[in-house]
Formats: sequence, structure tokens, C-alpha cells
Amino acid sequence: MSGPLKPSDIIGDRYEILRYVGEGGMQFVYQAKDILTDRHVALKTPKNKSATKRFRRSAVVAAKVNHPNVAKTLDYLKVGTQRYLIEEYIEGSDLKAALLQETAYLDPYLAAKVLHHLAKGVAAAHHAGVVHRDLKPTNIMVIGGYSLHELKVTDFGIARMADEELREAVEGGDASMSASQTAVGALPYMAPEAIDEPSTVGPPADIWSVGAMMYHLLCGQYPFGQGLRAVPKIMTAKLPDPPEFLSANPQFAPLAKEILEIAFSCLKKDPMERPTADQLVEKCSTLCYTSSPRQQGVVCDFRYGAWGFIRTPEGSVFFHRECVYGPMPVVGDPVLFASYDGGGADRALPVVKLTGATD
Repeated sequence: MSGPLKPSDIIGDRYEILRYVGEGGMQFVYQAKDILTDRHVALKTPKNKSATKRFRRSAVVAAKVNHPNVAKTLDYLKVGTQRYLIEEYIEGSDLKAALLQETAYLDPYLAAKVLHHLAKGVAAAHHAGVVHRDLKPTNIMVIGGYSLHELKVTDFGIARMADEELREAVEGGDASMSASQTAVGALPYMAPEAIDEPSTVGPPADIWSVGAMMYHLLCGQYPFGQGLRAVPKIMTAKLPDPPEFLSANPQFAPLAKEILEIAFSCLKKDPMERPTADQLVEKCSTLCYTSSPRQQGVVCDFRYGAWGFIRTPEGSVFFHRECVYGPMPVVGDPVLFASYDGGGADRALPVVKLTGATD
């Protein structure tokens, strides 16, 4: 079967296409139903001949990793000239869409939870001898949105294929950096050695990517910028100055500092100076963070610049300015928050302004 897949198409006499989900730099992704087991799966197929050549190898690589924080590889098919990779279907969104569309950054509690799960997924892959090579928010799936019920790293095998595209873009081959969707998306999180000597990329490059992502999630900024202008900064690995709001509130500053220190330890220019994934998991196990579910509401009252209430469909929730991470919201601003029993009215902690709120 060639051309775009359509709903009701049957692949390999087993997988019925339900809908088109999206595409990455190397593949198209569909939701399908496994007719044999009656469960939904993700069906991936390469976008071009270059990707097709390495699709089976990617399936073999990805199937080596089995962990709750890694998307499971279930099957591989070759039908005619087409290749198909079958993975567990994840009812969620990638990390960028789930956590970086409505907020520019995450509060330290939520950032710590992301880091802990991410480190465990990467560690499982490294135990299996698998290096991702292309870790970035769009390769991490989140279930439950800001409440973060589950986090799964995906596309370990596909990243092997992306590696050659990255190398060609970096070395000035036929695909320029500006033309390569894979390279442009990966660049803000690429380790110096991935740019300078792509063939030497190993587990420490994944650790660098984890550090770059955590800085981005916590600070709302790329550690070294975006596009080609980021390359010189990445190559020197000069650590950025974090935004002032990280340390402005004593309630959040200690945890924010701990996460920042972990991120900076991952961003050492010398790969041998970076922690291993196992060491990251160990560091995360000492972080003191809550895992309360998040909800959204609107500030409906704010008195004396000190305290107020957030309106939700379930009722009003009290908040104090000391419970706000980042810029202070005003009446009418939408916010993201967790709440707990305050001995009367529920109380919000932490509170973060959503993007689009009044500056």
C-alpha cells in the first residue's frame, strides 16, 4: 500500500487505520486498532526512502527498552515496499503541546516530577545499551496534561535514523540546518559533541539533552537560544544566567535551585563530567516535591496585592501572593494551580499565570 493511509485501511491483515495523528521529522503517525487483540495502537511509517532503509533497525533498537516511562514497541511489519512500526497508543500529547502551550515555564514541583520520570526512562534505555540521540519535548509523551499522570519517552529507534539527518545538517550536506525539520527541532537540546563529532555521540549526549530541557521547563527559556545562533553558545557550554523569578520567592527558591543545579550538571562541555542517568535518578529521589493534580481557574478577587480568590467551576479557591511562582497575576488572569484543604476554603499552591494573561 502506498500513499497516505486512510481510515478503514487494513495493514498486514491486522491493523485497521482509525485516524491520522501527526508527523515527525522522519515518520507519519496514525492511530490504529489491532483487530486481533481489539486494542488501539500507534502505527508509524517512514516519510521518505532514507528513513525506510533504517526503519527495521529502529524497531529492533526500540524493542530493547521495556519500562513504564518508555513507549512500548509492539510489532514491525513489511508490506510490499512499506514498513510499519507498531507502538503502544498513548492517550496524551507530547510534552511541548501538553506543558508549554499555556504556560511559558513549570513550577518547581511539576518540573521536578517531569525530571524524575524522564531520568528513569532514559536510564532504562541506557541499561539496554540504547542511546536516544534526539531527546526533545516533542519526543516525550505526557498523559494527564499538567496533572502528569504518566510520562513516556518515545521514538528511541526513530532517533537513530534522525542521527544521520542531524549529521548531514551539521556538516553542511545536502540538507541545510534551516531546511532540516529534525535538526532545527533538536538543536536547542543538542550536546556539543553531537554538533562537532556526531559519530561519537553516546549516553552523555542524552544527559545533556535532559539538562537543556529541564532548564527550558523551569526557566521558560532555551539555555543557549534557538537556531544557528545557539551553536557557538552550545560549543562553549557557557552556562546562562537564570531568570530572577527562580529565586525571588523563598517558598520555591530551594527546590528551583536544586533542579537548576541538576540541569547545570548535565550541561558540562566534557561528556565525562556529566552525571549518568542512574545518578540523575538518584538525585531526583532526594527532591522534595508534591504531585498534586493541576487545575485551571481565573483570578476573581485580589486584595491589597496580598491575597485573593481563584474562580473555578467547583467554587472559589483562596491564594496568597507567596504561593505564586513567577509574575503576579491580577484580576481576570487565567492561572494554573494545585489546591489543598485549607481548613475552610480550599487553598492554592502553587499558582502560575497562564500565557495570554495580563503582563
